[in-house]
Amino acid sequence: MMKSIYILFLLASQVIFAQYPKDYFRSPLDISINLSGTFGELRPNHFHSGLDIRTNNVEGLPVYAAADGIIIRIKVSTFGYGKALYIAHPNGYTTVYGHLQKFSDKIEAYVKEQQYKQKSYEVELYPSTLKVTKGDVIALSGNSGGSGGPHLHFEFRDTVTEKIINPMAFGMSKLIKDEMNPVISSLMVYPANDSISVNKSKNPVSLSLQKQVDGSFLASKVVASGKIGFALNSYDLSTNSYNKNGIYKVVSYLNGSQIFKYEFDTFAFDESKHINYFIDFNRYKKLKQRFQKLFIKENYPLSLVSGNAKNGFIDIKPKVNYTYKIEVFDYHGNKTIVNIPIAYEKELNPISVTSKGNYYIKTKSDYNFEFEKTSVYIPVNALYENVSLNISEKEGVLDIEDNYEAIQNGLTVTLDMSHLSEEEQKKAFVGTVFGLKLDYNSSFRKGNKVSSKVKAFGKYKVGFDNVAPRIYNPNFIEGSNISKLSTLSVSISDALSGIDTYNAYLNGEWILMEYDYKTKKLVHNLKDGKVISGKNDIKIVVTDKLDNTATFSSNFIY
Repeated sequence: MMKSIYILFLLASQVIFAQYPKDYFRSPLDISINLSGTFGELRPNHFHSGLDIRTNNVEGLPVYAAADGIIIRIKVSTFGYGKALYIAHPNGYTTVYGHLQKFSDKIEAYVKEQQYKQKSYEVELYPSTLKVTKGDVIALSGNSGGSGGPHLHFEFRDTVTEKIINPMAFGMSKLIKDEMNPVISSLMVYPANDSISVNKSKNPVSLSLQKQVDGSFLASKVVASGKIGFALNSYDLSTNSYNKNGIYKVVSYLNGSQIFKYEFDTFAFDESKHINYFIDFNRYKKLKQRFQKLFIKENYPLSLVSGNAKNGFIDIKPKVNYTYKIEVFDYHGNKTIVNIPIAYEKELNPISVTSKGNYYIKTKSDYNFEFEKTSVYIPVNALYENVSLNISEKEGVLDIEDNYEAIQNGLTVTLDMSHLSEEEQKKAFVGTVFGLKLDYNSSFRKGNKVSSKVKAFGKYKVGFDNVAPRIYNPNFIEGSNISKLSTLSVSISDALSGIDTYNAYLNGEWILMEYDYKTKKLVHNLKDGKVISGKNDIKIVVTDKLDNTATFSSNFIY
């Protein structure tokens, strides 16, 4: 439905741009633009898809339509962008506004009507008649959804293809003062395989950096034989912001010829998951450092890097001089350069590396490992590279050695739960073992087995959750007069599988309660007009993901 609205809207359009328009869109806020996040910035399991604009640690700033258009999508979610608006514009682009506190009155009334109609706080709507004019106030900024603090997420997409585009390309760069060069905090060199050593090591080696008179950096010398590659840990600063944001572009050269490049101009949503192969995932998991690789060991479908004619590796041979250069840019053209001298040196005592895993997994094959009470299915292309893994079972616990390999597609873990009664099996799940703690994974049952599609190595065992959520800390006393309150609220929580549904009823009628998982609060706005004069009965029902249910009942005077 959304796609057809897109196409009809575009067919009616008279304005077509061959390139991104620089002066068509206005800023979505009337404050100085300082960023807490840039396009393509490296985030957990994804690339950041827009700009995060600081709102000075406050909520409630007016958010403006960046240009004329039609609101084609409204999403209200507990997680993700929280309350979000999508405006399609006649020039073929869509702007997205996320983490909103509330919508403008007209939009808010439409959304609330649909929430009451669907009896759900979380809704996804596709209106076709909500027109806006450039500069209209469409919402107030907030901190809803997965936001870590008050800010506005602002994003551009191609309306038809839905590819995400760097907002800087639409003139946003003119609103941001940036005279500072990107920072390369550390640099690593990698042997291409286990038979190669670099600086006398079979493992990646950190290189020191010295600043030169001209502002460039000189790395410590690299000696190797065979193929090697590089990776950098880098960030960008802007003039009026202390935030360590993402860089825009990296280009590497060998003896003056370009051998690798990527720049964050555009990418598709389904590409974002490949970030864990774009970086050195092993190092990230161990040290929480994101090193961006300047080489491709195995081809993978990330458009940012797949356009390179070469894989970025350097084959170091005798009697050849090598100079490797890396240039790191921000969108404003500020640049940091690192030069790395490289020399050939044959390893005199090569160390043979043996496989440590009891199973060798090839990416182009699928595998099903079955044990007495557990099994794991590894489909084709589950991993980015061939890898040796230790996989075993002990006392009903499936142990897939956590060697920090990036996983492209999920593995299916299946556990036997025949030791549980039929009623207990309804409350069972595949749990990830973290010491004494067990984390819930969304699971499905078939017969006496429970399965889950997981995207991490580790230990898995049958979990069991028969404990109902908690409903506590109401903001009113039972039987009291609440006429001076503007909202009704309670706190809710669940210790294991997590909150799934929440419904509230006032005098037997469903009422809207907004849920913020960060504060654990359910809140009803009394301006909805659902209270009656005199005594009111309220009931709140909360379930977790394994259908354990808690009920809160009370009353008040209004």
